[in-house]
Amino acid sequence: QMAILDSRKKEPILAKGLPNRASRVVKELARYQEQGKVQIASEAGCLGYTLYRELSAFGFDCRVIPPATVFHGGDGAVKTDYRDAVDIAWMLRRNEGESIAVPTKEDEATRDMIRCRGDLTENQKSMKQRLLKFLLRKGVNYESERYWTGKHSPWLRGLKFEEGMEQVTMEEYLEEVQRLEEKIRRLDKKIEEAAMSERYGEAVRKLRAFRGIDYLTALSLVCEIGDYQRFPTAEAFMSYLGLVPSEYSSGKKRKQGGITKTGNGHVRKRLTESSWHDARPNQESKRLEQRREGTEERTIRYADKAMRRLHEKYTRMVYKGKSKQTAITAEAREPAGFIWGVMKGAA
Repeated sequence: QMAILDSRKKEPILAKGLPNRASRVVKELARYQEQGKVQIASEAGCLGYTLYRELSAFGFDCRVIPPATVFHGGDGAVKTDYRDAVDIAWMLRRNEGESIAVPTKEDEATRDMIRCRGDLTENQKSMKQRLLKFLLRKGVNYESERYWTGKHSPWLRGLKFEEGMEQVTMEEYLEEVQRLEEKIRRLDKKIEEAAMSERYGEAVRKLRAFRGIDYLTALSLVCEIGDYQRFPTAEAFMSYLGLVPSEYSSGKKRKQGGITKTGNGHVRKRLTESSWHDARPNQESKRLEQRREGTEERTIRYADKAMRRLHEKYTRMVYKGKSKQTAITAEAREPAGFIWGVMKGAA
């Protein structure tokens, strides 16, 4: 849906639907360039950045506006494509609606590969759960509660059922788990190769100096965020990731809730997962020591400072009676601040 608002008029002069083809949209908008400067804004969504790049290459002034920032006036209960187009046109008239940071094609391609790996991991997790539930229904119990270890996998392969169809079911589940594991292993190798490339190598090396951050998380932080200079403060970066507490205050009353969970959920998930490493006592493992080879000494000192602070905060919160999950979620804000610092050149 497209709405066109002439700067000399008070209402949109045209609102029409167009096919989802960038060339068709460019052709439709090109004729308006003859009448003066054209500003274009579109709502970020499933269509990616193809249209933005096509329009930018044609010379248009483009923005990609986050859906959450589109102002719908007093009646937010009514949402249609036509109304969204008109509201975005009015935002342009008022010079509102800051554009999101559009990644380069290479960053977007690398990011898609990392997200693909995440999708495969979720699929594998679901398949593992289905297999374990199947065994539970059949009364087959493993001697330990630690599953998918070096002992558990051979035990699964050695299971035999009297009913042939049950044997087939178990083998199909297990084969799918192993197939997905092989796919994930291949993607991990590709991700490592990309992380060590000339384009990402320096930034990834700095990030890998932090405990709990290896190739996958480091490359994700580089590709998902892009330019860290657009965040003036560490607090702004934390807010972008949705790691700051929500708040409802009125008068003298102040009430804070859970984290806002706005912004980039992929990076937020990576940081939360990596924060579990800070629950352990401060010590440099052999793997961390190997990751830090070739890294500047001041970056290592900065990462060690983060390691001490994060573990102390986690321990303090658990000692006060907070659950481990709550402590980890609250603590995930801290590595975001340190990561912002190292990427801005503070270490």
